[in-house]
Amino acid sequence: MEIINTIGRRKTSVARVYLQSGKGAITVNDKELATYFPSEILQTIVKQPLATLEVDGNYDINVNVDGGGPKGQAEAVRLAIARALVELDEENKSPLKKEGFLTRDPRMVERKKYGRRKARRRFQFSKR
Repeated sequence: MEIINTIGRRKTSVARVYLQSGKGAITVNDKELATYFPSEILQTIVKQPLATLEVDGNYDINVNVDGGGPKGQAEAVRLAIARALVELDEENKSPLKKEGFLTRDPRMVERKKYGRRKARRRFQFSKR
């Protein structure tokens, strides 16, 4: 089996995933998954597409992730892994789409506008 390369994005995070058959090792930025994402919740988020298809120990996954915070990075990796599994086998698409793992979350931070304190927050009004 050749290496499958996909990309996933969330907020300002970008994750590039390289999936190949193996023993189930997940490496993120040359570190073990548990080292890079110490939180159990974030590890679960990353493994959700594999758990949905029940192929948790079948593939070695190498991930390069950049930008954003831990939560955004974990969700970007989840999207990239789901896309790689669909590219591997088209039958995987319906269960992953049903769980919402193939949908790119479009929510981003709104930019700050001039004349305002934040994106929408105005300076305090003083009548006198």
